[in-house]
Amino acid sequence: MKQKWIKIGDKVLVLNGNDRGKVGEVLAKKDSRILVQGVNVRKRHTKARQQGQKSEIVSLEKSIHISNVALCDGDGKKIKLNVKMGKDGSKELVYINDGKEVSHRTLKKPVKA
Repeated sequence: MKQKWIKIGDKVLVLNGNDRGKVGEVLAKKDSRILVQGVNVRKRHTKARQQGQKSEIVSLEKSIHISNVALCDGDGKKIKLNVKMGKDGSKELVYINDGKEVSHRTLKKPVKA
């Protein structure tokens, strides 16, 4: 269940589909589908409904399944996240880049007693 770490604002790499290889930011997440900026763009023809309104073609991003994407770093390379416990009790998501641990995001803030 690697997809559970994907949140809004993360950069993801598309693994399957017509947009394979594209990198984009997650705009929305609902259940097992996510909306990625610049990925799965579809055209919608809208009709003028009122006087003075124009008919136009609108480009919309449609959702894709979360299993078709992977988290990536700033360079667009796929990363694998691990959970690391801090000394103060906080949880942190880390990945290894060139032999060094890089922090991706903090999961849980420490509990003050």
